Order: sequence, then C-alpha cells, then structure tokens
Amino acid sequence: MRERKIPKPGGSGKLRKLGMPSIADRVVQAALKLVPEPIFEAGFEPCSYGFRPGRRAQDAIAEIHYHGSRGYRWVLDADIEAAFDSLPHLALTDRVRARVKDKRVLALVKAFLKAGVLTESGEHRETFTGTPQGGILSPLIFNIALSALDEHLTGPWKTGGAMSTSSRRAGRRRHGLPNWEIIRYADDFAVLIDGTGQDAQALREQIAGVLATPGLRFSEAKTRVVHMSEGFSFPGFRIQWRRKQGTAKWYVCTFIDDRPTRSVKAKIRALTRRTSQQDLGYVLTRLNQVMHGWANYFRHAVAKNVFGMLDNFAWRRVIRMLQTRHRWRWKDVRRQLTTPAGQWLPITAGEITLRRIAAIPVTRYRYRGTKIPSPWAAAPA
Repeated sequence: MRERKIPKPGGSGKLRKLGMPSIADRVVQAALKLVPEPIFEAGFEPCSYGFRPGRRAQDAIAEIHYHGSRGYRWVLDADIEAAFDSLPHLALTDRVRARVKDKRVLALVKAFLKAGVLTESGEHRETFTGTPQGGILSPLIFNIALSALDEHLTGPWKTGGAMSTSSRRAGRRRHGLPNWEIIRYADDFAVLIDGTGQDAQALREQIAGVLATPGLRFSEAKTRVVHMSEGFSFPGFRIQWRRKQGTAKWYVCTFIDDRPTRSVKAKIRALTRRTSQQDLGYVLTRLNQVMHGWANYFRHAVAKNVFGMLDNFAWRRVIRMLQTRHRWRWKDVRRQLTTPAGQWLPITAGEITLRRIAAIPVTRYRYRGTKIPSPWAAAPA
C-alpha cells in the first residue's frame, strides 16, 4: 500500500495520511469485505451513519434535528485524535474474532492490518497500529472498533434500560438525571444531552474512559461541550438552535459551514484562473460537476443565499477569465452576453451552459429514524 500525505482541511497545516492500495489489493479487500460486512451490519447500532449501506450524513443531521427539537440542547461535539492511525490491532482483531470464526478470514484481516505502507520516500514502514485511511476495508474495520462506544451509550435505550421508555426518561429528568443520544459519523460524533452543562462534562469524562480501552483519545482541539444555541459543526453542516426572526419561536436550523464553502470556492478559482488556456467547454463542464455535486449534498440546509452567492462568484470568475483571454472590455462583455433588450444570457460553449445551482430546490430532509432499510436483517433471538 502506497502512502500519500495531503493537507487537512481548515488550514491547520497538518497532514492526513492516506493509504492507496494497488489494484490487486483493492480486489482482495473488496472480496474480503463481503464476508464480515453482513455479519457486523446486522448488529451495528442505528446511531452510526458513516460508511454504511443505505445511510448518509443527512440522516445523521435529521437525527440531531429530531432530538434537538425535543429538549436535547447540550452537545458534546467530539472528534477522535488520529482515529484511523491509532486503532490498536489487538482490540480490532478481538472484536472481529468474537463474531467471525473462520480462521482464513481472520488471517486475511490481520494481514491487511500488518501489511505496512510504502512511504513517499520509497521506504517500507511496518504498521503496528491503525488501519490505512483510503483502503476499501478500512471504514468497516473502523466501524467495528467504534461499535463498542455505540453499544455503551445506547445500552440504556435497550428494552428494560434506564432510558428505554419516555416515562423512564421523564422520571430521570425529574430526579435531575440526564438523558443522552449519540449520533456518530465515522470518527466524528455528537452526543446530545437532555440535562445540564455539568452533565455533559461528566459524560465526556465517561466516554474518554470508554475510548481509552481500545487506546483512543479525544482530539482536545476539536472536542468541546456547547449549548446548541452556540451552534456546532457536523459533517460540513453547522447546526444551531435559533429564534425565528420576528417571532418568539425557536428552531433547530441547519446551515452550511464556512469550511466547505471556502473549499468549493477554491476549486472554482483553480478552474478559472485569468491566464488559463483551458477549453471553455471543459471549464464549464467541470464547474457544473463540482458545483452541482456540492449543492446536491447541501440542498437540505438553509442554502438558498449561499447557492446564489456561489453562482455570482463563478460567473464573475469566468467573465474575468474571458476578459483576459479575449482582451474584452466591459462593453464587449455586454455585447457578447446580453440580448438587444438588455437581458443577460447564460455563459455557453457550444451546447454546454454554466448552470445555476440556485435553481436546485432546497428542501427539508425527511427524518427516517429506525426505519432506514438494512440489506441484512438481524437474526431473530
């Protein structure tokens, strides 16, 4: 497996290690994944949404909306330090061995973990911990490891548990005890607490102990306890409990976080450099792909104004590129791109048109809860 280091988003200056498997390795990992995935997927908790079939980040956001609107206003916004790189192999193989008895499969999983990486300098480095970020099998392996955290925090919600019914949860609140719910997307997770800030801090210490068992720890820079009125970020979105303007009603709102907006603007800039000699048709095609893919991911947030801003930003970038390329002045731009009546025409190259993402409908994502279909049902007790 060849290692590549890429800058982490956010401008922190840190690098993320990616493991790029060869074609043969990808085939083997894809075949190996077919064996443990149905076994573990049937037992994974519904609070886990990252890298699982039929689940997506929007489901996690909808789950936060659901509980945030029902009193769960304190949030442990958590991130695991170097999550994929720090997983101890022994803890991983023990959890796999508990469910998979075929020694050949266990040997392949162990070989995958111990295979090592070829660094960028051409040296072979052994891997004693972690699972390569970028491998086909890595997300499943990581979810298997973190399922211990899911099981710990969702245990009280099981039949007979302290939070298993609405009356029991209400009773806990009457006695000053908190209720909580975890929503996890890979190594990012949010624990929503119906209680106080002190309850959230106590739960943080409890979770830190659970993570320490397999050798993981919180990222101190990214983990914090906040009230939902302050807002917090979760897979590219910013979630905040806010008062609706002009009313006394408060709602849990979802916005697009600043970082993904900066990221897509950087991609637009890279495609529309003033001195670029790329074919205009290619530039418009790539802009449509980048912007519409991005907008379709965020179209369930409060996004209309952001979409309009990005449309204007991309339009100005293309116009400036064309002005430099053809030595146009502003009157030349107007002559090329307006009708005799003065209406602006879309930028085109043959049959390719720069399409507006503001035309994408912005809708609320429907909460699916425990009704998300699974390809593999749990075996009857």
